[in-house]
Amino acid sequence: MDGIDTLRDTYLNRIKDAGDEAAVEELRLSALGKKGEISLKMRELGRMSPEERQTTGAALNRLKDEIDAALRARKASLADAALEQRLAAEWLDVTLPGRPRRMGTLHPVSQVMEELTAIFADMGFSVAEGPQVESDWYNFDALNIPPEHPARQEHDTFFMHRAGGDDRPPHVLRTHTSPVQIRAMMDQGAPIRVIAPGRVYRMDMDQTHTPMFHQVEGLALDKNISMANLKWVLEEFCRAFFEVPSVELRFRASHFPFTEPSAEVDIRCSWQNGQLKIGEGDSWMEILGSGMVHPKVLTAAGIDPAEWQGFAFGMGIDRIAMLKYGIPDLRAFFESDLRWLRHYGFAALDMPDLAGGLSR
Repeated sequence: MDGIDTLRDTYLNRIKDAGDEAAVEELRLSALGKKGEISLKMRELGRMSPEERQTTGAALNRLKDEIDAALRARKASLADAALEQRLAAEWLDVTLPGRPRRMGTLHPVSQVMEELTAIFADMGFSVAEGPQVESDWYNFDALNIPPEHPARQEHDTFFMHRAGGDDRPPHVLRTHTSPVQIRAMMDQGAPIRVIAPGRVYRMDMDQTHTPMFHQVEGLALDKNISMANLKWVLEEFCRAFFEVPSVELRFRASHFPFTEPSAEVDIRCSWQNGQLKIGEGDSWMEILGSGMVHPKVLTAAGIDPAEWQGFAFGMGIDRIAMLKYGIPDLRAFFESDLRWLRHYGFAALDMPDLAGGLSR
């Protein structure tokens, strides 16, 4: 028992003199670790008689608890001392005059939404909105997306949970803002010109994809609308948005269930020293999808395709924000890093307009 008392005195004195948390941790391992002195003594109990084992085991358990409590107390004391030292070093004289700072910062996604709204409003488009939780019919069926389409599988779409016995139609987190176009057509009829900006959700995550992102879609219906009108609208948008005197677009045949014919749209660009320049160069970059609204979509929205026709298009707001403002990683948009927002953010009270400049 004398050895146990000596061990207690030795460790309690060493713990009291420990100068930092690293020293406390070293003492913990030395005493209580797998190869610590107390642990080694616990292993000797097997060689003792039952009477000695009972007495010595109880004493070692008391010592173990005492040493552990002393270690915790010393660690807490050192942490309190470090906090007091930090508070003393970071003391601020509140009587000093304040440092001027701008009132808030606008997120680049919000800025780009305001920019594109200003551009399309100048071309006669109004803004339409709709719910982010949509029925399967609005999100897929009304848009001529067949049941076997990959987008309707759980690996691509977030389906809302339904309790057992719930016979309501399935609901999803909308995968695009196209359902807003259906709702707008059903509410307003034709002719119509709307854009539908908003959040959308898909099962994807990498440098250029996130499970939640932002999209804007446009729709125009009238009696004599053609792909030529679509091309003019997109050219005017790109010229105004990227703030360049001219742009060149290339339409490539594609397939979307809700448009026919359909086209992917590329914009002429160049990369010089890692910097993107729009409207010049020998390279092409895809920026959006588009096409003439499918007759089945018009019928689903209650509009006669024999009388009305029109075009639709859709693009990622986060993607065009990355292109315009040189933001390399899409995931940074949603990481809540104030340093990133201070670097890329915009003054909250500066409203974009075509005459004064969009990105001022």
